[in-house]
Amino acid sequence: MNLSFKTPLLGAALLLTSLLTPALAQTSPSDTQAQIEQSGTLRVGMSTFAPWAMRDKQGALIGFEIDVAHRLAIDNGWQVEFVPTAWDGIIPSLLAKKYDVIIGGLTITPEREKSVRFTQAYSHSGVQLAASSAMAKEKKTVADFNQRGVILAVRRGASPVQVAKAHFPKATLRQFDDESQVFQEVLNGRAHGALSSSPKPEQEALRHPDALFMPFAKPLAEGSEGFALRKGDDALAELFNEWIAARQADGWLKARHDYWFKSLAWEAQVANP
Repeated sequence: MNLSFKTPLLGAALLLTSLLTPALAQTSPSDTQAQIEQSGTLRVGMSTFAPWAMRDKQGALIGFEIDVAHRLAIDNGWQVEFVPTAWDGIIPSLLAKKYDVIIGGLTITPEREKSVRFTQAYSHSGVQLAASSAMAKEKKTVADFNQRGVILAVRRGASPVQVAKAHFPKATLRQFDDESQVFQEVLNGRAHGALSSSPKPEQEALRHPDALFMPFAKPLAEGSEGFALRKGDDALAELFNEWIAARQADGWLKARHDYWFKSLAWEAQVANP
């Protein structure tokens, strides 16, 4: 029997249901969100690099990302558990369900979007180069650093690696797991410069004015950071998007970003910033 002709009201109801079901399925809570609500804990993957995330003198985690994750959890009635992870394994560990979300200065890129679901941007940064005053004082342009024999230090797996390859294909890249090692390589006279996301290069140049300088007035690349979730966590991503929009509107994200990125007031809390 053709219900659409014999019972018009029932047919209309079935049609409406069929149209709404895909939309409802797209925004229904995922297993991740259900697990967070059941446990009451948001598990956050992150990597330590100042001022995004680092250890204070007592060993506790502090930094911009730590503030963001704590506030996100508090506003949603959750506890937060941080899972420190090596940078080059941070996305694979998310996909392996070792945590629920990455809040760790992860730049949104088309390549990464193939693997993860990003929220809208909550932070914006660029990639800059801090150069050695001893080894590169005569170098002022990109072409000066794009030479054979030039050595540049970068953090393994981070977006500055791609920026370095794009701008300095002739230079030799030395890659390290820890951000502090990147700049120490330059301070020790073993590299001409270090590439990193702002404000690290600018802040290191302020800390070591006799050893480092900023050759470029503008960033080599500009990017936006988002929370990263597993594919399918669309409803959770929208929940986070609403939170990001609210914290941008009330000025909280800007205030915390300015504290960590535009000042060195926090350095007294850290043993080795």
